[in-house]
Amino acid sequence: MTGKDIPGLQEAQDSIPAGTKVNVTFLGNEDLEMRVAASKAVKDAGFIPVPHISARRLKSAEQLQEFLARLQEVGASEHVFSVGGDPAEPEGPYEDSLSVIRSGILQQYGVKEVSIAGYPEGHPDIADDILWRHLEDKIAALSEQGLDAVILTQFAFDTDPVMAWIQEVRRRGITAEIRIGTPGPAGIKRLLGFARRFGIGANAMIVKKYGFSLTNLMGTAGPDRFVTDLADLLAQNGTLGGVRLHFYTFGGLRATSEWVRDFRAPQS
Repeated sequence: MTGKDIPGLQEAQDSIPAGTKVNVTFLGNEDLEMRVAASKAVKDAGFIPVPHISARRLKSAEQLQEFLARLQEVGASEHVFSVGGDPAEPEGPYEDSLSVIRSGILQQYGVKEVSIAGYPEGHPDIADDILWRHLEDKIAALSEQGLDAVILTQFAFDTDPVMAWIQEVRRRGITAEIRIGTPGPAGIKRLLGFARRFGIGANAMIVKKYGFSLTNLMGTAGPDRFVTDLADLLAQNGTLGGVRLHFYTFGGLRATSEWVRDFRAPQS
């Protein structure tokens, strides 16, 4: 959710299980008060807030400390998601999420678990070898500081690169929980717009596997097929450790939470 989504959270909360992790974004057009208020609303609703820390948007160490202090005041600092963020150039001292982690500031404000980004289909601006090196460096830095790690991935439409990526993560000796990103039900045009923005594969073959056609962009699409196929593949490869789902609520918190509540995988 974003800082503006408190009404949407309140509308959806009856269909979200208690204790669910709810991420709160760090957008450039929102401020400290909105981010903290949204994180507090998540906590007050009985869920676990996971506020984002956008490294390149931070103008100073003092801004990071103020944000974490305010989160700690409302009981929302134990779980955070440290990510580089959108700006091409850092607005302050933090070039990337690793620099935030290595600062040693997080645990001063009660942080216990840090989510970090994973990219099963790569990143449009970062080479794969660099992505892997950064992932390993962040896992190592969190371990050295006694902080738990979760790998939270960009959303995907195709299970093939996702499974290959999970297997490579484990081959490299990384045992952290993985949360595979998938969009909740949303308009097809909206889904494809987000895919283009984040460099996610959305060619005709892939979206057909996901369950919609590029020649018919009206209406909505859900992750039924993706989730079912991924569950089957994980069951066939039973040594891949903890793998869960993370839902991107492009179609709204309520639509996504009701889909999750009502979803039943087809019986084989």
